[in-house]
Amino acid sequence: MGLCLLSPDTPSQRVQFILGSEEDEQHVPHDLFTELDEICVKGDEGAEWKETARWLKFEEDVEDGGERWSKPYVATLSLHSLFELRSHITNGTVLLDLCANSIEETADMILSQQEESVEFDEQMRAKVREVLLKKHHHQNEKKRNNLLPIVRSFADVSKKQTDLHHLEKPAQTLTPHPSPTMAEAKNGLNHETGAMDLSKAELHFMKKIPTGAEASNVLVGELDFLHQPITAFVRLTPAVLLSGMTEVPIPTRFLFVLLGPGGKAHQYHEIGRAMATLMTDEVFHDVAYKAKNRADLVAGIDEFLDQVTVLPPGEWDPSIRIEPPKNVPSQERRKMPGALEEGASHSKPEKHRGPELEQTGRLFGGLILDVKRKAPWFWSDFQDGLSLQCLASFLFLYCACMSPVITFGGLLGEATDGHISAMESLLGASMTGVVFSLFAGQPLTILGSTGPILVFEKILYKFCKDYTLSYLSLRTCIGLWTAFFCVVLVATDASCLVCYITRFTEEAFASLICIIFIYEALEKLIHLREVYPVQMHSKLDFLTIYYCKCEAPTHPSNKTLQFWESNKINVSGITWGSLTVTKCRNLHGEFHGPACGHSGPYTPNVLLWCCILFFSTFVLLTLLKKFKTSRYFPTRVRSTVSDFGVFLTIVFMVLVDFMAGIPSPKLQVPHVFKPTRDDRGWLINPIGPNPWWTVLAALIPALLCTILIFMDQQITAVIVNRNEHKLKKGCGYHLDLFVVAVMLGVCSVMGLPWFVAATVLSITHVNSLKIESSCSAPGEQPKFLGIREQRVTGLMIFVLMGCSVFFTSVLKDYSDEVHQKLKTSA
Repeated sequence: MGLCLLSPDTPSQRVQFILGSEEDEQHVPHDLFTELDEICVKGDEGAEWKETARWLKFEEDVEDGGERWSKPYVATLSLHSLFELRSHITNGTVLLDLCANSIEETADMILSQQEESVEFDEQMRAKVREVLLKKHHHQNEKKRNNLLPIVRSFADVSKKQTDLHHLEKPAQTLTPHPSPTMAEAKNGLNHETGAMDLSKAELHFMKKIPTGAEASNVLVGELDFLHQPITAFVRLTPAVLLSGMTEVPIPTRFLFVLLGPGGKAHQYHEIGRAMATLMTDEVFHDVAYKAKNRADLVAGIDEFLDQVTVLPPGEWDPSIRIEPPKNVPSQERRKMPGALEEGASHSKPEKHRGPELEQTGRLFGGLILDVKRKAPWFWSDFQDGLSLQCLASFLFLYCACMSPVITFGGLLGEATDGHISAMESLLGASMTGVVFSLFAGQPLTILGSTGPILVFEKILYKFCKDYTLSYLSLRTCIGLWTAFFCVVLVATDASCLVCYITRFTEEAFASLICIIFIYEALEKLIHLREVYPVQMHSKLDFLTIYYCKCEAPTHPSNKTLQFWESNKINVSGITWGSLTVTKCRNLHGEFHGPACGHSGPYTPNVLLWCCILFFSTFVLLTLLKKFKTSRYFPTRVRSTVSDFGVFLTIVFMVLVDFMAGIPSPKLQVPHVFKPTRDDRGWLINPIGPNPWWTVLAALIPALLCTILIFMDQQITAVIVNRNEHKLKKGCGYHLDLFVVAVMLGVCSVMGLPWFVAATVLSITHVNSLKIESSCSAPGEQPKFLGIREQRVTGLMIFVLMGCSVFFTSVLKDYSDEVHQKLKTSA
């Protein structure tokens, strides 16, 4: 109502007034496909309309020679052509809501509006009508002509019969000709003619055109017999399927005709491009649908001119084509009076607000609302996971999650003298991940081990060792207190403090975690130089003249002697010299001989091979991820390869490493399901041998641990739940923290590591589940539609991680066999 009170003094205000007016069924804007045809004289064969350019979103031109389409590019127009177009619309014929059922009726209506004069008599009128009814030659017909002659002859006969059938059919109805559906187009059917001869190129282009789109035909050219230009802008109501006029069989809504005297072909071409580009402009496109008279159209052109940016001719090369942008800016500010101020408000730092972050004022009020909000989506979370994209995400993230869990367990085992190691890490990650994926408010979050928790565990173990306290018992007390404090935070709706986390904090936190990940990857690669030094000079004589053999250690411990006896060393005929390198290391043997390296027999340059694997994996992965936007193979194949890019890269590089036979370091996975140390079980007494007061003293480190877990969990949740991800099923900050708190208490009692939201893995999980539009105009980037929200990928990742413990015994035996064969052959 506010728009109707505006005084349309400026073109912008008039356009906003037009767009704010009520619209009826016949004036609802549709997507437009615009085609530019120019009259072309072909010697004795006469003239025909030849397609020279087309617009769906960006301009595509027929390249010189007429063999192929150019790449889509942003149309650059001359200011003179826009002013000429405005003059033609002002002085030419404008027919709005014309009812016509064929191009013949349309041509008659256009010519009837032309004033008869000495220079434009009936004879010239007949000539112009004949030109308007000439055949339209489209670019895709070139590809039909490349068929085998016999196939082309059958196609021509079929087309002639179709045309005869169409001419004999009377046109009595004024209803629009419905455009064929995609299925009918593939089957060669058409409502108008009963048959269709679409080439493969046409079918491919049809997929790019949105459903319900209409056509805008621009016809320009020079005629030697004309003395003055003829201009007409026609809006058909309803839209009509004009046989043979448009490249693809969709109904025509707009028709722009510009025919003029000879010698100005380039000028007419530029005016036609200007008209076609205007029709693709979001604002003028809506104005053209809703305009009530000529003045509305002129106002639309003036508003477009107000928004045009002019580039000086001497400071840029007009022949350079501008690539389509990745993100097209919104034009809402041109449509609505207050959109400019709203757009300015959006530039402010994003704040996290919503019903899930409002204080309820009652105990567990936020948790209850989270459960009510997420419960209706529970079953759909499993249905939405039945997708090929989810399979690709699951396979990739299983590899991505497994490595840090095992590595974290190994580091924790070194820091705690084996009290908590890789086996406990695997079990804890699997249990926590499965429960979180099933019951959490945001299942897209991936739980993992973090660096700060590892530092906390190191400090705690050192403290217990210095003061002769039981590490596992004290850790259990701290974990139970931490779980209790987290539940208190849930009960008091403390997660609402998330709304004060700014974008700067999110980015800083995510950047820090990413830098740590990158540093650790490079640090591990550099650390290999200590274990496998680069052999600067040839030492092949070591492999032929000398040797390196396994021998018993000089001063074995009692534990080592018991271990030897249990493995029947020197009892059942097994000697140290017959052991493989892996078994020698497992039995705490020592290597002696001139060919021994840093930690065993001389090996080829492992460091250089690992560098090759490292960078080759990165390069191949990058190429496969970018394969989606390449020009090769159909869209579905490219999307599938891109989705499975990480998994395919890992499998391929593992096979390359296996075939090379170079003993590169492998991930050490436990192969027996039992605690790492024999002096502990799966349940830990919170007090144990410690004094009773340690239960109360555990409050202080528990408070610090609570802050650490709360920040880790909620900052990651904020990043996952950003508005830019377009999540539709809501989130659950309180529910997420409650599930983490419960599992933290369970892991503490079982002596397992603590797991919390992992920022990098969660972001990677979200990115792997992005949904993009399948139908996009040439040159237009696929639109981001949202994230495939489901629970299946996270659930399967951690289920398979738990099952991995039972697979490792088979893999270990196979690995030992391979090493034995390699040693024998050497």
